[in-house]
Amino acid sequence: MRRSLAILSAGLVFASLSPAFAQNSQPRNLILFVPDGLRAQIVTPETAPAMAALRDQGVNFTNPHSMFPTFTMANASAMATGHYLGDTGTFSNTIYTAYPSKPAGNTVVPFIENDQVLVDIDDNFGGNYLNEETLLKLAREKGLSTAAIGKVGPTYLFDHTDRADKPDPHSIVFDDSTGTPKGVPLSDEIKTALQKAGLPLETPPRGENGKIGDFKTPGTLAANVPQQAYFADVATKVVLPMFKARGKQFVMVYWSRDPDGSQHNEGDSLNTITPGINGPTSMAGIRNADNNLAQLRKALDELGLSATTDIIVSADHGFSTISKQSKTSPSAKTTYDDTPEGFLPMGFVALDLAKALDLPLFDPNNGNKAVPTGAHPKAGNGVLGNDPTKPDVVVATNGGSDLIYLPNKDKALADRTIKALLEQDYVSGLFVDDDFGSYAGTLPLSAINLKGAAVTPRPSIVVNFRSYASGCAIPTTCSVQIADTILRQGQGMHGSFSRGDTMNFMAAFGPSFKAGYADPLPVSNADVGITAAHLLGLDAKPKGDLVGRLMTEALPNGAVPEATKETVKSEEAEGLSTVLNLQRVGTQRYFDTAGFPGRTLGLDDDKTKPAGN
Repeated sequence: MRRSLAILSAGLVFASLSPAFAQNSQPRNLILFVPDGLRAQIVTPETAPAMAALRDQGVNFTNPHSMFPTFTMANASAMATGHYLGDTGTFSNTIYTAYPSKPAGNTVVPFIENDQVLVDIDDNFGGNYLNEETLLKLAREKGLSTAAIGKVGPTYLFDHTDRADKPDPHSIVFDDSTGTPKGVPLSDEIKTALQKAGLPLETPPRGENGKIGDFKTPGTLAANVPQQAYFADVATKVVLPMFKARGKQFVMVYWSRDPDGSQHNEGDSLNTITPGINGPTSMAGIRNADNNLAQLRKALDELGLSATTDIIVSADHGFSTISKQSKTSPSAKTTYDDTPEGFLPMGFVALDLAKALDLPLFDPNNGNKAVPTGAHPKAGNGVLGNDPTKPDVVVATNGGSDLIYLPNKDKALADRTIKALLEQDYVSGLFVDDDFGSYAGTLPLSAINLKGAAVTPRPSIVVNFRSYASGCAIPTTCSVQIADTILRQGQGMHGSFSRGDTMNFMAAFGPSFKAGYADPLPVSNADVGITAAHLLGLDAKPKGDLVGRLMTEALPNGAVPEATKETVKSEEAEGLSTVLNLQRVGTQRYFDTAGFPGRTLGLDDDKTKPAGN
């Protein structure tokens, strides 16, 4: 039977605080460093010496948690607001907006790692699609110096409602688009400082690191070094010296694309599972991010800012190697020009559902044209129904999990869709919008904090894909998952509910944190947002109740609450049950892993096997 789960009230967030937290009267600065896609247990003094040192000198969060679905923008929204995805509406990197987004190519399923797309979505959802205040906005309005530097999309999200046509103050933003018409404009002050430092006004491209290859050609063999060297120089030679000269409290977000970009595109493992994301290219990406952190810490020392600056390091998610194999998928039995025979094509969920539901399939990323036999949607996304402008089903393709929307709220269609998905060996767990009612084999969205105050359309069904370990001493470092993506078997992806994806690297160091402390309690990226706001003395006024907690146990003299473990299991459907393993601190819930036993890494390791077995 399904168990009811309590939801943490926003009013309880700071209930466990003690008077000890008033002790830090001196303002603290904060750097939030995000090594995108860094697995917690891959960090050692050999692979990432700077991050290992910070972790061991400060707080080692040994029980970390990414938001599910485990994607970049989803977790960026949690860190930026302190809220879970049910409140922020950032359910994945590609979401359904229910209107054609012009900057995204007039598609209803935009990929939102794009500054102009974020502005467009804001404009269509009341000026702030997150529906919650962000860290940098609150800090900027309080008078702090603010900056966000790094990967396009999540960087801007931290102050996405700031516009050039508004009066000062503005946050300093550097990302892939900086210096182009698509980027956030630079102030004259910043331009002058860049020129004085001998740095260009435009961000260098990714170059070799951006090459993804194809089914016959390996992807990149190079980390994202030149682009991130620019970002690190901007941070250490321009922004931090400027902040010091201002003499004000500051907060900086540094979002390192590596190791994520190098792990996604690595060319060490074309169409084979090993070495996968543990090859030399991925390891070079880890070291590249580590070098950026080392440069930031060195600059803080040289500028005399270390004693007053806290550093939180939190990856958005873990990572896995891609598998494209299935014994049940009709789409894997079809021949495609760009897919190895017998492998799953991009968009296999849309293709398989179109067949199972007997609905026409159209491509929302190709002018809503019909997808012919032997082809797949251009970006994997699909709209199903007789009229593509009024679809019955929308599939938003993301990677290790997909989002399915039923715009007409048709419960009978939901039932048919769920039954079709349960027949596929690549599926491992289904979560259904509570408004549709109860379905055997599934758990409700509310069970994983995906039903809240969001203003963007809520998915009707979230599909988690199968995952397993390829065989290594630490399974979360060699996780493999089925992934609905343009990337190839052997390259990297994330998004699933495997512990390989939910176990992100987290650590903290600075005057506001304990030293040499290993924190055994569960923590999450929503907790990062709440804790960062607390350290900066910011006062948010939440609209939703799905909030993280202050990590009191990591702070000097802070309360150390107790944690418990729990398992929630759905009713069976054809022998399949969605099982969710979670932990609690009070009423706060942390989601370890979920899926069908035997199909999700970390849920039942002894029985977890490769897809099709």
